[in-house]
Amino acid sequence: MEKRAHQYKLTLEYLKDSKGEPISADPIELTFNNHDDIFSIIERQKNKNLFGDKQQATEFAIGLKLFSEVMLKNRKDPLFEELAPAFGAFMKRLKAIPATDSE
Repeated sequence: MEKRAHQYKLTLEYLKDSKGEPISADPIELTFNNHDDIFSIIERQKNKNLFGDKQQATEFAIGLKLFSEVMLKNRKDPLFEELAPAFGAFMKRLKAIPATDSE
């Protein structure tokens, strides 16, 4: 039986290169599953005000959840062998950070 998961679609558009020049490239659309409610996680990270920038909090949450889900699905892969213990400690530390009162 397959586990239940949240389903998402992410669209990535390349707008400008590092010189500020517009880029014409087809967007990448990615449909994926994740065991977590990513929108809820984004809000929690924004409320923690880790970086003093809500957009960075959103980028962080999306990147972290994309990475961690792949790592979880491939946990027996030797690539993640050394990273897994440190990543687990990192996640515990992140989850322990309280939300701030600032909006």
